[in-house]
Amino acid sequence: MLRIDIITIFPDYFREAFDYGIIRRACVAGLVSIRAHDLRAWTVDKHRMVDDRPFGGGDGMVLKPEPIFAAVGSLAGASRRESLAAGKRVVLLSPQGRPFTQALAADLAASEQVVLICGRYEGVDERVADALVTDEISIGDYVLSGGEPAALVVIDAMVRLLPGALGSETSAANESFSAGLLDCPQYTRPPDFEGMSAPQVLLTGNHAEIARWRREASVNKTKRNRPDLLE
Repeated sequence: MLRIDIITIFPDYFREAFDYGIIRRACVAGLVSIRAHDLRAWTVDKHRMVDDRPFGGGDGMVLKPEPIFAAVGSLAGASRRESLAAGKRVVLLSPQGRPFTQALAADLAASEQVVLICGRYEGVDERVADALVTDEISIGDYVLSGGEPAALVVIDAMVRLLPGALGSETSAANESFSAGLLDCPQYTRPPDFEGMSAPQVLLTGNHAEIARWRREASVNKTKRNRPDLLE
């Protein structure tokens, strides 16, 4: 079972997020365990402060290192990157991280435990990235109000890659990015809709021809929408 722990100041954000679809089925089947934890549980002051002003001045607040190190130490059994047991990953969700990809999702899905740290405000004290996390990840070149939406994206991408999570064992292997290309176009009934027809080859039942068409269509769609993937 993959264990996923989320560190956040808004644990209720995730209250119903995993009660639907593939993630719910994976949880019921015992493939994954997901829990959201309130970062304030690891504060020691009476006001339960998790943030403070940035050194050097500037706008906003920064998440303090002490409760984050304590939270990861409690959940993952170590509060330094080099002391983490094999199979454990600590992920900081941050606009400054490396891009999240299908390959990275598969790599994380193969872990024993993944701890996701949701940033907020102006960010997280850099000592967290320097000494604690194994992966600093961004889901895109834009800024969110916090890491919670990014955590949902990362979890969804990971869980669907767990063996047994999808109805078909080949579903994940045939999706976009799995082979370095976008997925081929898909069609369903009716074969003709408002003058637009599904490709005739898909209706023939000739599996070799269908496979050939899908490969060519995948390449063409990648050229049109994501030519960078072919570079």
